[in-house]
Amino acid sequence: MTWLITGGAGYIGAHVVRAMTEAGERTVVYDDLSTGIAERVPDGVPLVVGSTLDAERVARALADHGITGVVHLAAKKQVGESVDLPLHYYRENVEGLRVLLEQVTAAGVPSFVFSSSAAVYGMPDVELVTEETPCVPMSPYGETKLAGEWLVRATGRATGLATASLRYFNVAGAATPALADTGVFNLIPMVFEKLTENAPPRIFGDDYPTPDGTCVRDYIHVVDLAEAHVAAARALRSAPGRDLTLNIGRGEGVSVREMIDHVNAVTGHHRPPTVHPRRPGDPARVVASADRIATELGWKAKHDVQDMITSAWEGWVRLHPEAARD
Repeated sequence: MTWLITGGAGYIGAHVVRAMTEAGERTVVYDDLSTGIAERVPDGVPLVVGSTLDAERVARALADHGITGVVHLAAKKQVGESVDLPLHYYRENVEGLRVLLEQVTAAGVPSFVFSSSAAVYGMPDVELVTEETPCVPMSPYGETKLAGEWLVRATGRATGLATASLRYFNVAGAATPALADTGVFNLIPMVFEKLTENAPPRIFGDDYPTPDGTCVRDYIHVVDLAEAHVAAARALRSAPGRDLTLNIGRGEGVSVREMIDHVNAVTGHHRPPTVHPRRPGDPARVVASADRIATELGWKAKHDVQDMITSAWEGWVRLHPEAARD
């Protein structure tokens, strides 16, 4: 098969391309390079620059490269920004998906993997989040991901397209320093940024109903996440009309304070965090149940928090050499 990876020049997308290629799958990257980096695309992998909103460009890419499966990662993904720009997020994430699916089904492409998010759950009041936990997203970003799942599923039912929606939890780490996350939107790079500035990391709220009072999250190494995409893609290849919705997490919670302690230990910095008021909308605990993906695909995460921080720090220091000096 030949897989079109939309958003394949992005942080997660580049790891998916790498994993698919190493697994022997042919890949083509489709990316508008608004946040993606062309240099992340491996030699020998074609790069088509374009938006998923451009129906003609999508159709031509599918035809020119003989695409037989799509992994759709291209999307806007900043929760705070989505609150300020909901129309932009719905256009990019939902309308872009609709256009893509329209061209995919017109071309007779049989398999479609959709990048969803744990943001679809909102603030679940459960110990472990299963795929049956009610979805009550709290941001336009989360809404667009849930709407995307509905659109993907409905299209599959109507056309026989085999589909999988993968709900990522908190992604971190890197396969190589060159593929590290260059954004500063998640906890680990936010802590790195403060340490580089010789400033203390920040904790937003230490009065949550958790063991140490700080929020608890499920962190997944981006390499494990990429391998989950390979497993999902291969599961769809031999099962026309199959419909999967799967959590991608480790099933283990780590608190914000614990994560900062881990970062300090790995980086050799020893700056205690400062505590600030809670941020609106932060749930106390969001940890995945990863039982379904183990049963359906035989997939299980292999990397721990230490691996995530160490690999992410190597990538950060590559871009910020001054960070290595305490």
